[in-house]
Amino acid sequence: MVRFVAISDTHGLHAALPVPAGDVLIHAGDITRRGDIADVPPFNAWLGTLPHRYKVVIAGNHDFCFEHSSAAAALLTNAIYLEDSAVTIAGLRIYGSPWQPRFHDWAFNLERGPALRAKWAAIPADTNVLITHGPPYGHGDRTVRGEQVGCVDLLETVRQLRPRAHIFGHIHEGWGVTHNDHTTFINASSCTLRLQPINPPLVFDYQA
Repeated sequence: MVRFVAISDTHGLHAALPVPAGDVLIHAGDITRRGDIADVPPFNAWLGTLPHRYKVVIAGNHDFCFEHSSAAAALLTNAIYLEDSAVTIAGLRIYGSPWQPRFHDWAFNLERGPALRAKWAAIPADTNVLITHGPPYGHGDRTVRGEQVGCVDLLETVRQLRPRAHIFGHIHEGWGVTHNDHTTFINASSCTLRLQPINPPLVFDYQA
């Protein structure tokens, strides 16, 4: 059994977050406040204090420094950074992608339709745990205005691939867990809409 601990959208406030022990820590993006690479070393140092054997990190829409240069990823010496790529841990295939439907002028934006579908088409069929920054449609994607802003094409991809877990963030007010017949959907946003880091990490066990 592998214990996953999921967090996201810490926005530089990671030190205020109590993180339970586990085997794999997942961070689903928005490490920084506004994309400054200076935010990355303190985050990396904090990761180094955590007991998890593996830490897996993707970028999010605030993380311009990861979109603009490989230098930011190189600073994550205490984590495995995924950007449209995969890693196998304890026999489980974990795939991470930072993209989401266009959201103002932030990082890792793509238009809905063919551009995003091409990113989702690259997800391997044998993915056990999927990490994206943005949510799929209908799961953890409802804003404070009541709008569901998740990606329909991402939802269709998840329905086809049937990963055991799909971890994401981005919509802070969507924090929590939902399910369909095959997948557990986890919006792990650590910060509230008012950027208070009070949403607890979400823990799940994967029986390989």
